[in-house]
Order: sequence, then structure tokens, then C-alpha cells
Amino acid sequence: MTTILLAGATGMVGAEALALLLADERVRQVVAPTRRALPPHAKLRNPIVTSHDLQPGADWWAADGGISALGTTRANAGSAAAYRAIDYDYALAIASQVREAGATRFALTSLMGADPRSRFTYPRTKGELEDAVELLGFGSLTLVRPGVLSGHRQEHRTAESFLGSLLRAIGPILPPAARVSPAIIVAALLVEAVITGTAGRHVVNSRMIALAAKGRS
Repeated sequence: MTTILLAGATGMVGAEALALLLADERVRQVVAPTRRALPPHAKLRNPIVTSHDLQPGADWWAADGGISALGTTRANAGSAAAYRAIDYDYALAIASQVREAGATRFALTSLMGADPRSRFTYPRTKGELEDAVELLGFGSLTLVRPGVLSGHRQEHRTAESFLGSLLRAIGPILPPAARVSPAIIVAALLVEAVITGTAGRHVVNSRMIALAAKGRS
């Protein structure tokens, strides 16, 4: 039995990961810090936090492993600085707190094409985050790099929704790496990685996600 901390439990991938963790018999407790209260569950601990006060050192940071399903866009964040604060600063702070509290396993939702040397904001930010999290020294680190996500999202992203619909329509003729990434598959890969905790650094790319989705269809 294991305790897993999940960041981003109210997002598309995070909500799927939360449901999977709560239903998994290998998980004793799920710690899901959020800004607003989640529906209660016998296995759920739900600290209420803000990005300005993560309650460093609180006892609920102690977990065997952590999952970050955090992610936003510049448009939704309101500015480039606000976007970086969420997708880099906040995500890294959570990983750091989990590691300091003793976690040895971590799974991170990244981005297809993540590269700290990219000329583009999104892949560069995710690439920098990957590098920074790796330096924290988790014994098991899994980086899941989805393409355009598909699934139920509470917030509406017009451009992403249109692109996702287009990719789904032409999906059968696309190579696996170019297909949409179902949020439930991304969540399942994150959950399995952090529970299993295979030693080393592992990258799950969009092609692998598409193949996993095909295997479950």
C-alpha cells in the first residue's frame, strides 16, 4: 500500500488520475492539494492551498510518490509571466516539496517536443521543468509527453478544441506520434509509473501514448 500526492487534480488529466488512484487497491491514501474542496472520499486527503502558500513543511507532503498533472496556457493564465509561474515555478515547487518530504518516485505531465532549447514558449518551459525536476534526485522519474489532449475539460480552450477535433477526424491516417492523446490514457500511465516506481528516468512520448490507447480500445 502506498501514499501518492497528486497536483492538478481538478484538470483534465488530473481528474482522471484522481479517479484511478482512489479506485486502485495498491493505494492507501491520495493527497490532492487544491484551491477548492474536492468531493470527500475515504482515501482522499484534500489540503486547501494557493499558489502563493503551498504550506511548505506540512505533514501532508509526506508521500511515497508524486504526480504533477498541472498545466495551463498563456491565454488562460493571462500573461507569459503568469503562465510560467504555473507551469514552471508552481510545478517545480510541488515536486521539490514532495522530494524534501521523502518521496522517491515522481511522474510529470510534460509536452510533446519538450526541449529547454526550443524557440517556442510551451516546449521550452516544459523542457526546463523536466531538467529541473530531474535534478531533484527522484529514484524513479517518468516524463509523459502527450500531444493534443482529448477528454472532458472544465475550462474551454477554443484552439485546442478545434485542433483536437481535426486530429480525431483524420487520426486513422496519421502516424501514432501525431494523434491526439486521450487524457484517461495519460492519467493511467502516470498512475502506473508512480505506483510501480521503476528505477531511472523514463520518457513516454506521444507515439507510446497512442499505442497504449490502441491497446485499450
